[in-house]
Amino acid sequence: MTVTDCPAVREDAPPALRLRLLGGFHLGEGDGDGQVGVSSSGQQLLALLGLHGPATRSVLAGTLWPDVTEERARACLRTAIWRLNAASSAVIDPRPGVLALSRRVRMDVQDFTVTAHHMLAASAEGTGAACASLMGMGELLPGWCQDWVVFERERLHQLRLHVLEALSARLVAREQYAPALEAALECTRIDPLRESAHRAVVTVHLAENNLAEAVRHFKAFRGLLRTELGIEPSEQFRTMVRRALPE
Repeated sequence: MTVTDCPAVREDAPPALRLRLLGGFHLGEGDGDGQVGVSSSGQQLLALLGLHGPATRSVLAGTLWPDVTEERARACLRTAIWRLNAASSAVIDPRPGVLALSRRVRMDVQDFTVTAHHMLAASAEGTGAACASLMGMGELLPGWCQDWVVFERERLHQLRLHVLEALSARLVAREQYAPALEAALECTRIDPLRESAHRAVVTVHLAENNLAEAVRHFKAFRGLLRTELGIEPSEQFRTMVRRALPE
């Protein structure tokens, strides 16, 4: 059985499958919590198509089964497709030799990426709600160590950090200091050695005239850098705190 043996999917039909990769793999039907059973190879196929888009069968087989012969890899791919489409028609072949996710599938990574770029480009409106939506978001496919997963995990990690820092700055400009601090502190939780995240925290404290908090946080970060990396905070960060101190 091949993908083309599956019933045709109406291209104008609403999404009927939801693919979650943030925090772990989950394929569900509609908006409910029900889960569609998917084999390990099927999970990898869906994740790869979701993260990289349409790909040829040869590329997919070589990426997912790099340590076997090409013939064996293609056989594994055919088996994965058959098992996957026995449970759900999540994969289609839009043109000969190419596979893609069906338009029935809606993926959380795609939703996050679109929302994140909108946050970076948009005005300050709605930043509080945007900040809340990023708190506690899981990492991409935790426990998966394939090169293509690691690369995408780092890309999404950096995008999330940049969005949180931008949101914190906008919230400070609007004098919404509590959510601004939450966004900045979330950055430091995600990446404790990221200086720009700690500068965002200190910026909030200084905006609230909490000089003692700002200095305390700076010193804690300086101690962490010395312990972990044997380096000092940047001159930019040191100058920022020094200028805030009374003469």
